[in-house]
Amino acid sequence: QVQLVESGGDLVQPGGSLRLSCVVSGLAVDAYGIAWFRQAPGKEREGVACMAGSGRTYYKDSVRGRFTFHRENHRNTVFLQLNSLKPEDTAIYYCASSSFGSGCPAPWETERWYAHWGQGTQVTVSS
Repeated sequence: QVQLVESGGDLVQPGGSLRLSCVVSGLAVDAYGIAWFRQAPGKEREGVACMAGSGRTYYKDSVRGRFTFHRENHRNTVFLQLNSLKPEDTAIYYCASSSFGSGCPAPWETERWYAHWGQGTQVTVSS
């Protein structure tokens, strides 16, 4: 049984940082594409980043240079480092595993290409 459990969300001021974690069980994080999505109030869920098993990483344009996706294979955990946070980054952040094995789907932002999802963690950026 595949499970993904996110944590690390919090209330932070604009310009602040957070590190989100996603602990995965039931599959190896270096054998599947793993993505982060987010859903802001009243908006559709959107892709934030995806890391393939190879380590190749894709980012949404608005977060590139501020967010960094990394993983620790021995802990079967992936992380999303959020820096220079803005109020528009406020959302519930989810991690998800690809239905297509080690690659990120094409296009990687397509929700239906991901088979398993976590429950989400809330990030609120506000002064």
